[in-house]
Amino acid sequence: MILFSGNDYLGLSTHPSVATAAAKAALEHGMGPRGSALICGYTNYHRLLEDALAELKKKEDCLLCPTGFSANMAFMSALGSASSLLVVGRKPSKDERIAIFSDALNHASIIDGIRLAERQQEVEIFVYKHCDMVHLNSLLSRCKLEKKVVITDSLFSMDGDFAPMPKLVELRREHGFLLVIDDAHATLICGENGGGVPELYQCENDVDICIGTLSKAVGCHGGFIACSTKWRQLIQSRGRSFIFSTSIPVPIAAAAHASLVIARKEKWRRREIWRRVHDFNSLTNLHITSPIISIVVGSEESALTASRYMLKSGFHVTAIRPPTVPPNSCRLRITLSAAHTSDDIRRLVNALSQCIELPHIEEESCQIVSKL
Repeated sequence: MILFSGNDYLGLSTHPSVATAAAKAALEHGMGPRGSALICGYTNYHRLLEDALAELKKKEDCLLCPTGFSANMAFMSALGSASSLLVVGRKPSKDERIAIFSDALNHASIIDGIRLAERQQEVEIFVYKHCDMVHLNSLLSRCKLEKKVVITDSLFSMDGDFAPMPKLVELRREHGFLLVIDDAHATLICGENGGGVPELYQCENDVDICIGTLSKAVGCHGGFIACSTKWRQLIQSRGRSFIFSTSIPVPIAAAAHASLVIARKEKWRRREIWRRVHDFNSLTNLHITSPIISIVVGSEESALTASRYMLKSGFHVTAIRPPTVPPNSCRLRITLSAAHTSDDIRRLVNALSQCIELPHIEEESCQIVSKL
């Protein structure tokens, strides 16, 4: 069976050097780290990984978290406490609260983090229509609060579309907000060096905080927040999901560091995954711009039937249903990898055409965005 539903975009989870790094660290130190980062769970392996991620994201510093989910939760809970830290000895007035603007289709970890911050009664929440910069600009213009934060996925996990970074940067310069992105699905696959969406759009200096995960293209486990040293200090002292969680095991940190080194050297992996995107575009009329392909089929029954057919045909393609997506927008979510071949894509499209209505056009008739 060929896996088309995982997030191992570069095929690094099975790389021999990654496995060797994990095994060597396990033999020397065991699993570790036996505690939270602030107690006894922070080692030179964790620091090396943080340094590598900070360099990758062109940021001053970085903070490792147990998962990508906890990274978003830690940032949002720290943000929720920032107002009270700025007005020592009293509760912030309504005008001193922080305004948070969030894309309607942001990841669940961002949404849950915002709910946590909202409970602290120090933030005001505004949700703008998905990638709608006119709506966001309107909300920003009407908001009287001085401190503003805009947070968005860079590459949306269920639809496979990119946030409009050039327009977000333009609005940031106009309104002076803190720009935070969750670059989970774009890290290592976008940009010449794998720096993600900020590198792709050459706006690394305009993204203030970059949150991500080590469980996708890195092929390991864990999360991170690439930011300034001051933000790191705030999050590690106020981010509850960081403070009260055991840090990632030493072998995982060693493996993730090895993965980053390999991804920098083996740039062909990024080229290969975008070739697979091109292959899929060439064989179908579905306009895709990323390795995440979302084929909406409607009802739960239709999605499950199509997924079962794909399984019988030798392809692991998962049906996505509520509460992950709204009712009647159930879909097949397909993810491409550098480990797939052009023949794998042809066979996948063949099988898909047997269970759903899939347009077909001649090869080479569709091109992906040249920047990618």
